[in-house]
Amino acid sequence: MRAITDLPDKRSIARFPRDFGQRFILTVDTEEEFDWDAPFSREGHGLRHIPELARFQTFCEERGVVPLYLVDYPIATSPLAAEILGKPLEEGKAEIGVQLHPWVNPPFTEEVNDYNSFAGNLPDDLEREKLLILRDTIAQNFHCAPVAYRAGRYGLGPKTGQFLKEAGIGVDTSVRARFDYSASHGRNYRDHLTNPYWVDGSDHTLLELPLTTVFTGPLRRIGRKLYPSLWRTPQIRGLLAHLRLMDRIPLTPEGVEIREAMRGANAAIAKGLPVLVTSFHSPSLSPGHTPYVRTDADLEALYAWWDDMIKHLKARGVQPTSVKEILASVEH
Repeated sequence: MRAITDLPDKRSIARFPRDFGQRFILTVDTEEEFDWDAPFSREGHGLRHIPELARFQTFCEERGVVPLYLVDYPIATSPLAAEILGKPLEEGKAEIGVQLHPWVNPPFTEEVNDYNSFAGNLPDDLEREKLLILRDTIAQNFHCAPVAYRAGRYGLGPKTGQFLKEAGIGVDTSVRARFDYSASHGRNYRDHLTNPYWVDGSDHTLLELPLTTVFTGPLRRIGRKLYPSLWRTPQIRGLLAHLRLMDRIPLTPEGVEIREAMRGANAAIAKGLPVLVTSFHSPSLSPGHTPYVRTDADLEALYAWWDDMIKHLKARGVQPTSVKEILASVEH
């Protein structure tokens, strides 16, 4: 089996039947609250936003959306989170997956630092053990097996795919295409596919669903080469985006205005992506826990963003989907 961090080729692209059309999936990095500007720590995190999962779940159900909650260890051990999500999970109105934040996930044997905050940088045995403990904790407390995985900080390692197969998890959604985290000890996904693809070649047992990010504008075709060269000149990147010559747009409400996000969604649709993967962090459901939602007005704007985006995608013929539906539809 090739390493999950290897650059895939076009032969790996997953195929869907014509009647699948184009769909979108809403993923939630469901995690503890912590200071985004402080060093990583095993202590000092909070879970005050968990009650707000109930409002968001109702919001999704009213729009026919099945959210995928990618749960890390502090959430997995929260009785309140299990109580709120238990019925939607049982009824198929939500799905649950694994999100590994190594610094708050036992066993606690590694030094807490930036390098080790990427699970894929840990010794193989330790990454595996943390993953399996988290999988089992979720299964025990939420009474269902997790269906997908996302490495915290998108920190895949060479053996992660092997460990996921051992854990019985058939979908990974850790690849943030068009982003490069190598400067902070993470992975470089700049050249990865934006289409869903098979990690394990012809075996077709581990499917990658990359988070959707696209380049827009007349210079979009050279975006993968040009954008990294402008990393140290944010003023030029900003100017190109302002002039709509080239912009990198991830499908998230965090730091992306709705009009910009709609342009990104339109570009992904025009590109023919069968699955658009959207995302955000659960602490944004309560003011004061992320840089993106500081006030009550910010929170209502986040809900308005999702409402507008869901309506826009449906109007463009892109319907909501789920991991279960994707796995049932993809050609094996």
